[in-house]
Parts: sequence; C-alpha cells; structure tokens
Amino acid sequence: MRGGRRAHRRRSPLHIGVEGVLHRARRAQNEFASWPQHRVDELVAAVGWSCYREDNARTMAAMAHQHTGLGDPEHLFALHRKRVLGTLRDMQGATTVGVLEDDPDRGLCTLAKPLGVVALISPATAPCSAVACTGLQLLKTRNAVICSPNPAAQEAVDFTIGLMRSALREVGAPPDLIQRAGPATRETAEEIMRGADFVVASGGASTVRRAYRSGTPAIGAGVGNPTVVVDETADLDLAAEKIGIGASYNNGTSCSSESNLLVSREIVAEFENRLRSLGMHTCDADETARLRRAMWPDGVRLDRAAIGRPAATLAARAGIDLTDPAKTTTLVTPLDRVDVTDPLFGEKLSPVVTMVAYDSFADVVDAVDAITRHCGSGHSCGIHTTRNDRVNILADRIGVARVMVNQSTGAGNSGSFDNGLPFTSIVASGSWGGCAQSENVNWRHFMNRTTISRPIRERLPDENAIFGAYWDRHGV
Repeated sequence: MRGGRRAHRRRSPLHIGVEGVLHRARRAQNEFASWPQHRVDELVAAVGWSCYREDNARTMAAMAHQHTGLGDPEHLFALHRKRVLGTLRDMQGATTVGVLEDDPDRGLCTLAKPLGVVALISPATAPCSAVACTGLQLLKTRNAVICSPNPAAQEAVDFTIGLMRSALREVGAPPDLIQRAGPATRETAEEIMRGADFVVASGGASTVRRAYRSGTPAIGAGVGNPTVVVDETADLDLAAEKIGIGASYNNGTSCSSESNLLVSREIVAEFENRLRSLGMHTCDADETARLRRAMWPDGVRLDRAAIGRPAATLAARAGIDLTDPAKTTTLVTPLDRVDVTDPLFGEKLSPVVTMVAYDSFADVVDAVDAITRHCGSGHSCGIHTTRNDRVNILADRIGVARVMVNQSTGAGNSGSFDNGLPFTSIVASGSWGGCAQSENVNWRHFMNRTTISRPIRERLPDENAIFGAYWDRHGV
C-alpha cells in the first residue's frame, strides 16, 4: 500500500480531507477484494443499470450540458447509453477473480488481483460517461475509485457518483468504493494522485502529463486530431455519411472526431456536394480566414469559447452567413495545401473540418504523417477506400494506434457495436503520444496479476535451431 508515505509533509486541510477519503476507499476496497466473482458481477450489473436507465441518463446528459456548455444534450444522452451498454457487453462473463489462466504444460497459473485505490481524473467533455464507464471497469476488477472531475463538470459527476453509490448499497457493497474528494481543483487532483495506488487520466494533454508526473503508476488518454483519407475508389455516400456523423456528433468535442480530410482530386468536387447535401457548409476563402481568426484569436491557441459549440454558433461568431443555420452540422474549410503551422490542421474540438485535395496516394501518406506528427501523434487516422493495399501502407507508415477503415473515427475509435474495438473513455496513443498503452484502455488494464510457477521437465533448446541459419551465413 502507498498510504502514509508523505507523513513528513505539513498536513494542510486539503491533505487531511483527501487522506480521509483515501482511508475510506482503502477500507472499502479491502472488503471488496475478497468478494467472489458472482457478487462482483451482481454489483457491476446494479451500478451499470443505474447509469444506463433512461431517466438517469437523460438527467446526466442535461446536467453535463448545462454546467459545461459543451456538446449537445441529445448526443450526450445517446453517447452515454451506448458506452455504458458497450462497456457492460465487453465485460459480460469475464473473469476478474481467481484464476485467469492455467497452463499446466508450462507450469504457470495466473491469478487476478485488484490494483487497489484508483484516482480517476475525468474531463469536461462527456464527463458522466467517462466516470460511469471507467468506473464500471474499475469495479469489475475489484478496485475502489476516487474521482477528480473537471471543475465545470463537478455537479454532473456528483450526480453520477450518487447514483453509483446508491446502487452499491442496494447489493450490500460499501458505497465508498466510489467517491469524490474535496473541491474539484488541480490541487485536489494532485493530492489524490499522489495518495492512490494507480491513476487513470483523461482530458487535456496537461492533465495527462500531471498524472504521469505524480509518482504513482498511471495510464492516460492521448491528444486527438484524426486525419482521414478519401480516395477515388471510396463509396462517397458512405464516406460522407460517416464523416458527417463523426465530425458533428456532440459538436465535435470528442478527441476522435474527424478533424482533417484529404480527398483525391479526382472526386473532391463530387464529394463536396455529398457533404453539402448532409448539412455541411463549405466555407470560401474569406469565410475560412474569418473562422480561423475567430477560433484562434492569437493565431496559436484555440479559444476555449469555441470548443463544443454548434456550427451555427461558430459561423455567427465568424460572420459567416448560413443558408439554413438550424440544419448546418459542420463547417468545412477547404485549403490548397497541407501546412501544419496553420491551426486549422490541429485539434479543433468543434464541428469544423479542414479539407485538402491530393494528387497521388504517396503524397497523401506523407501528408497524413506530417499532420499526425504535428498534432495527434499516436492517436488515429482513417481511410475510405476499397483497396486493402492502401490500408496496409497507411497502417505501416503512420505512427498511430488505430487506423479506421470505411468507418467514422469519431463514432468508432472508442468502441462501437459495428467494430471489434473495446469500448473505452481512455483512447491511448502509445509512446508516440506520450501514453503507456497503444490501445483502447479497458478492464484488462485494471488488474494486477500474480503468476504461480511450478517446476516442469527441463527442456534445453537446440542451439542449432536457434543459431543454425546465422552460422550457415556467417560461420561459427
């Protein structure tokens, strides 16, 4: 256990308060650690149902939108229910107590063990689903959770935690398996992270960096900025539909929302027409310049007031006249070439997509690489094509954890019922993006493992089998 390691430090009121929360969490987790699998599964079902129920989900979505001002309440509602259900689907029947794997031939037996008390640092974007889904995964693996939400999301997260604690009581579990400590401030988060056994962090890059610097083992999400290729073989109707959904959903607040489109020059005009037919407004050069100034007033930093706002709001702010503001889902900014110093090629967290036409596939791979290295390294990219060779080239060349084929990055990166990725609220980006993992973080990452090793019959390897090919070419 990691508690008590800072006894020499001056005990501030904040430290004393966090210490009390940690103590209650450890006491609850110590009891929970001995539960059998069937009781753990009953607990997860109870907490999952409390988070999935339509009335509760609607309240969480409304509160999240009301207090953060980000996204769309109907989208938040649908997203929350999808992620909770998907998370429960992924964990159904999974073993997280006792023997995980038994391999008599190798004399190895692996047991599941909890991490202990986990600090969960959650974002302002979709805050309730982040707490519910990651919380369910941590409970499935017999951990206790202490939440530290973004300050704007504090009330919505408190409501979510209250629902989860009530469900814990219903099945005879200690309610202190999930708590929130102190005021939702950076100082509180840092105290919790230092005192916990493990940290799970999502949110901005600075939040994740603080988690890794906390001195506690940590896992975090990466910065997004998905660039998507649409080649001349793509199903344009399908590509436009998928991109339109992903770029506009929840006002583009997901790190996975489509951000940049690189479209074959052969079909770019036709593709623009498909996008317009779906409610996407293509900006002219002057409108693009005004939108850039409105979103990045100093030319570098994205104005927080532009994040998660509807396309019509952004257009009005930039002085862009829309034919039908109520039906405009996304603003498309066509540019002549890729220039990674232009903020329009960075993460936007809004329903704005940059589009460039390309001439050759070799050139477009270089462009995806340049954009991704500049912003969103390790996160994801996408391609709409019928050519598997191009999929393989892109996957081989680009340093990303996910290459989404003929689907939406925004709707698919974090798990979907029409792909095989695990559901997650932590879209990690590997060492490319400064993360400890390069996959969708899920319940499998929230366990310790104890391996029992028993003696087996000695099996000496054949030196010739190991070195033979080398000896044949280079000699002994």
